[in-house]
Amino acid sequence: MESKEKQYETGLPENLQHDLDAYKEGLKNNSPLLDCLWGKLYNSINSAEINDGVITANHADYLRRKYLARV
Repeated sequence: MESKEKQYETGLPENLQHDLDAYKEGLKNNSPLLDCLWGKLYNSINSAEINDGVITANHADYLRRKYLARV
């Protein structure tokens, strides 16, 4: 059985995958554009769930919790 991470972080729509990869890279490199990258990822998750219906609400919630939750 695949882990939830592998299941929810592969096979994403191209634009969402791009924004997720850019955000991960920004985190890794402590990018000064991290707020912008966060906003783009937030928008991409919402668009994939609400506008396009290509990810489920559970999928979107997982991505939001893992990457967008501010500690």
